Amino acid sequence: MERLCVFGMPPVAFVGLAADVGCSCVGIGLTGMRYYNPDGYPEWSLRDDPALRRELLAAMRDVGVGISLLEGFGIAPDVDVREKAGDLDILCELRGKRINAASIDRDLSRTFDGFAMLAEMADERGMEVVIEIGPGPIRTLSAALAAVHHVGRPNFRLLIDTMHYFRFGGSIAELAMLDPALIGYVQLCDAPLVSTHASYMEEALHERQVPGTGELPLLDLLRLVPPDGVVSVEVPQRSLAEAGMGPTERVAACVAATRHLLEQAGR
Repeated sequence: MERLCVFGMPPVAFVGLAADVGCSCVGIGLTGMRYYNPDGYPEWSLRDDPALRRELLAAMRDVGVGISLLEGFGIAPDVDVREKAGDLDILCELRGKRINAASIDRDLSRTFDGFAMLAEMADERGMEVVIEIGPGPIRTLSAALAAVHHVGRPNFRLLIDTMHYFRFGGSIAELAMLDPALIGYVQLCDAPLVSTHASYMEEALHERQVPGTGELPLLDLLRLVPPDGVVSVEVPQRSLAEAGMGPTERVAACVAATRHLLEQAGR
């Protein structure tokens, strides 16, 4: 289950919610997402609060939930990715397994070199890096595969965010031609094939659909995910939050729908 589902919920509460709905892992950031906070959560920082990290570790151990993905590893013209070493060390402390890397740097050479440095740093810590196809220079599967070829490490794989991938022109046929081992992580949501929102990012950050209720070929995708690939739920639903529906009720419906699709896919 991804952090976008819960709009800034502190990590210990998030892990508890994940356990309550039967999820084994969560995708988080080191700080809360501040642009929308309907439940009035306080600010928090795993980066700056060692006591919170200890509390989170204890909570994860108690309920059997781990960290599947850490967000916040961006490539930009003015960013030295070596400065992210401390964040990787925090993820090690929290027993996390992988990071999500993205880029806003239109210089593909710098983007690919940044990915390669992150993959090397992660490999030194026994972690994986996944890259997301979507807004930015990695808008297509071919660009993502070029990055994979450049990096040349087995710990560097693809993340398929279903809304981004299919909206940016990706197809099932292209994915079916890949070595399945390249698909490391899936962030599952549904959506219409053609947006009804004025802003793409407004929709992506706030209003996605429960898996199985839109037009994306989710079942075909799930049949391509390798056994060690993680399938997570990323369904922000601001309209339901504003209508008074709490995070547990919102997330539980998404998790149940995802389980149904996974069963249909034979997983």
